[in-house]
This record gives sequence, C-alpha cells and structure tokens, in this order.
Amino acid sequence: MKNIDTFNFLNKKILVRVDFNVPLNEKYEITDTTRIDAAIPSIKKIIIGGGSVILMSHLGRPKEGPEEKFSLKHLIDYLSEQLAIEIKFADDCIGTSAKEQAAGLQNGEVLLLENLRFYKEETKGDKAFAEKLASLGDVYMNDAFGTAHRAHASTAITAQFFPENKMFGYIMENEVKSIENVLNNAKKPFTAILGGAKVSGKIEIINNLLNKVDNLIVGGGMMFTFIHAQGGDVGKSLVEDELFELALNTIEGAKEQNVNFYLPTDTVIADKFDNDADRDLARVNNIPEEWMGLDIGPESIEKFIEVIENSKTILWNGPMGVFEMENFAEGTKAVAEAVARATEKGAFSLIGGGDSVAAINKYGLKDKVSYVSTGGGAMLEYIEGKELPGVKAIKG
Repeated sequence: MKNIDTFNFLNKKILVRVDFNVPLNEKYEITDTTRIDAAIPSIKKIIIGGGSVILMSHLGRPKEGPEEKFSLKHLIDYLSEQLAIEIKFADDCIGTSAKEQAAGLQNGEVLLLENLRFYKEETKGDKAFAEKLASLGDVYMNDAFGTAHRAHASTAITAQFFPENKMFGYIMENEVKSIENVLNNAKKPFTAILGGAKVSGKIEIINNLLNKVDNLIVGGGMMFTFIHAQGGDVGKSLVEDELFELALNTIEGAKEQNVNFYLPTDTVIADKFDNDADRDLARVNNIPEEWMGLDIGPESIEKFIEVIENSKTILWNGPMGVFEMENFAEGTKAVAEAVARATEKGAFSLIGGGDSVAAINKYGLKDKVSYVSTGGGAMLEYIEGKELPGVKAIKG
C-alpha cells in the first residue's frame, strides 16, 4: 500500500475512484457540492505532483443503462471551476472514448469517466469490467469512503490489478484514521450519542460499542422502543415491538459493562406529525394515547449536555428529534452545540450518518468538530466491526 503524501506521481496516470454521488435539481444543477469538494485535495495533489487524473464515480441508481439525469457530464462545469482547468469527459467509462482519452492524457490533465453504474457489471463486482477500468491507469487510488462498504467492481475489484501501486486518497485515509482512532485509541470518558428513527439499524453498533464507551446516550425515535420495552406509555410514538427483548438486553448489557446508559426523561410531544401541530411536554413514559414524542425535552437536554461536555472522545450518529421541523429541532441543536463546545475544550469528536452531518452543517458547526464523515453507511459498518471491501482492497 502506497501513501499519497510520499508517492511520486510524475508521468503517471492515476485512476481515482471518487464519490461524486451528489444531488441534482430538475435543471441538473448540483444542490450540495460537499462530496466533490472533499475530493479536490487528492486530485490537486496528483496534478501538482506531475501526474494526470482519471476520475470514476457513480451517480444515483440508474435502472437500465444510460439516463440523462444520472450523467456525470452535469458535474463538469463545477469540477472545472474548482480545479481551474478544463475537465475532459469520456461519454462511456470503458468504451473507445475512455480508452483513447486516457491514453492521450497529458500530465496535469483530468479526465472524468461517465457513470460507472450505467453498467450492471459495476454493482455485480464483475472482474472483466474491473479489468477494463484498470487498463486505463498506471496507479489506483480509492478516495470514495461513501462506497467503501460495497463490493463493487470499481471499489473492491479494480485494486487487484494494481498489486504494487494502490493507495488511499485523503478522504479514505482520514476516514479510516478517524474511525480507528475512536474505536481503538479513544481517550476517556468516551461518549457515543445515537439517535434517528429506528433501533433496528443501530443494534450492531450498540453491541460493538458497549465494551468501548463509558457513556451511551440514546435519543430520537429509537428511544421509544427502549421506553416502551420497560413498560412506559409512549402514545403514538415510533416503536419497534419486535425489538423489545433486544432493547432490554442492551440495557442489561450496559449495566454489566459498567456503561452509563442515558435515555431521555422528558419529551416534546405533538398531536400529529407536523411542524404546526399542538405541542406539549411529557415524561417519556407517560405520553397521552393520541400524542407522539418528536424531540427530547429540556431536562434531557440539560443532562445530555453535561455528559457530552465532560467527554474526551465523542461519536455522534443520528438526531435527537425531527430536526427538519423547526419546532422539534431543539434537542438536536443543543447536542450539536455541546459536541462543538467539548471539541473546543480538547475532545475528539467524530460525526457520521446523513442526518447528523446535515445537523452539523445546518447549525454551521462543521469546523467546530474534529471530523465529519462523508460516508454514513460505510462509517456505520466500520463501527459495527465489519470489514469494508473498499478498505480491504487497498490494505490487503
């Protein structure tokens, strides 16, 4: 495994798997450039080092071959602007256009290939398809952490054709380093904050964290499964009945591992799922029949802030309430600000998962936390203890 900072890129064609799966509006304009922006340093490093760059990515989930709305050509203008050079574009990722343009690429030039997922072979992890991609470059770099948990051709198979010349880009390197730092070298007290709608997506994370954390804070819709499992009345709040036993086992497991397990004690309730609904405060285990909890209450916020601000390592995944609605955003905002204050005092904070990242961005705190993960699903699987195909392909 080579290193991006020490590798000599001069006269080399670098095949880079990026994650340019960005949202586009109906005019095919990019509405959130975060993923492209994150990849710019790796691309610039190659260009400054005297190499050329062949970028490959997916965009969306095309069903049957090429579709206009999923074409990567819509990204050319923004990418050209960010790199201050004219980006070349191949209207196919493995066809004649790609081969000829890759072959003629000069040092300092950048070629963007068309959407990998216009071929079903990409998601199937097809070896012949991966080999065709590999034939375009001299060196393989994976900088697409958001897809590292997928065993796709471009993320897990192409690297096999570069046994000596493969490496992480800066995104992959920083993601892996940050997650391993939290999982294996966490300073104490270590606090994990989990939120979001459902327990079902977080069980393996909880199980993998119980022997690592000092404090586990649970909020969001998933809290009501834990409350109801203990006999609490949660009204019409979101509950996963089939996970009661698992929830109780988790509470018991936390006790056995001497982990402080924090559930909210109060909640902001509403008579319907609507920002303009009638609101009230209730104890989490005493919600009226026709009402539902949509955020954590002030007492819970105060407690959670205290725990977070006294932590040295913080992992946050999932909001505390329906923060997209302004009237139910207070808990998520308070937690985000507490994480930022703890970071300012020297804590290491890792934020991951789409909604947590959205919250950090919404409240302008991206630069006030240690690391914001670009790959929700990949980060969660890494924390669950799973081996990511995209990481393994490079590390071996």
